[in-house]
Amino acid sequence: MAGVYTVKQVNSYIKNMFKQDFLLNSVSVKGEISNCKYHTSGHIYFTLKDADAALSVIMFASQAARLSFKLKDGMSVVVSGRVDVFDAAGKYQLYANTVQQEGIGELYQKYEQLKQYYEDMGYFAKEYKRPLPAFTRKLGVVTSKTGAAVQDIMNISKRRNPYIQIVLYPAYVQGEHAKQSIVSGITRLDKMGLDCIIVGRGGGSIEDLWAFNEPEVVEAVFNASTPVISAVGHETDFTLTDFVADMRAPTPSAAAELAVTEVAAVENRIYEYERRLKQQMMYSLSAKRDYLERLKLQMEYLNPVNQIYDKRQRLMNIEDKLNMLIKRCAAENRNRLRLYASKLEGLSPLKKLDMGYGYIENSEGNRIVSAGQVSSDDEITVYLKDGSIRSKVIEVGEAWQKH
Repeated sequence: MAGVYTVKQVNSYIKNMFKQDFLLNSVSVKGEISNCKYHTSGHIYFTLKDADAALSVIMFASQAARLSFKLKDGMSVVVSGRVDVFDAAGKYQLYANTVQQEGIGELYQKYEQLKQYYEDMGYFAKEYKRPLPAFTRKLGVVTSKTGAAVQDIMNISKRRNPYIQIVLYPAYVQGEHAKQSIVSGITRLDKMGLDCIIVGRGGGSIEDLWAFNEPEVVEAVFNASTPVISAVGHETDFTLTDFVADMRAPTPSAAAELAVTEVAAVENRIYEYERRLKQQMMYSLSAKRDYLERLKLQMEYLNPVNQIYDKRQRLMNIEDKLNMLIKRCAAENRNRLRLYASKLEGLSPLKKLDMGYGYIENSEGNRIVSAGQVSSDDEITVYLKDGSIRSKVIEVGEAWQKH
């Protein structure tokens, strides 16, 4: 068909027209940086805007490495480069070679002034920060009902706690009605006795997020009696709501993780407590059982009957020992008596008489052991084994010896 072109052909034609335009090949544009993003590759993407229009800008890593300062939202700059068409997307943008800083943009300057004001008023002080509940049962959410933020919050909250009750206040998060809509949402949910409120939206430029810098929104968050988590934009985006809220989350997804306790983790903790409790209880029961066994043994030992048996046994043992000692002493004494008897028998006069000896007394009954004790004509009595003999001394002679 004549006059019909492919999309690529049209985009290539427009790209060629841009390249042939001398002004677009080397142009300097003044404006305020918005929605600035540093890519992991080193490229920088941002929007250059003024009061009436906006222009997409990309600065490749090779040019970005020569920058002596970091680009930030709200910064007023002059960007030099070329305007070209990215034909794969049919989008024209400014490819920056250099960026010169001129100052702070109007909106960013207003942001800094408001931030300083509320900081001086103490709105950001730690003393006013309320702790989040340990277990959230009712969660309030103030955000757009159609954005990705609400879906992220809902999905993550339900995944972490299937039993949680979520109350959504669909609010405008951008535009002229956003300020009042967000304030109404915070005020309404704050009266419902919820455990926690998430206020937020997805990322965007400083203009897109400006509703969360409005004094009315800041006051509503500060005056809420329910703990508020601010989840506005991406991790690099900061609004005044982030500073005044009880906790700031880098993203809406992170806010849901902060607000909602994971039920599985709680259950695991309960199971662990139960296991430790049972273990401690078994240990205590075992210790008490051992203690009772020791008491039982002590009672058995101290039992009067056992004491009587024990004393009786001890007495029997002592009796046995005494009997043994008596027998041993008797035996020893008996032997000793035998020895004494044997000695006495050897010394007995009767024994001597049996051997033929006699016992002599004078008339006065005194024993005569020497010839010098008698004289002639003295009467003496001689005692023998089988009787006595009375006689008179005829003669006293000298001692004699047996030859």
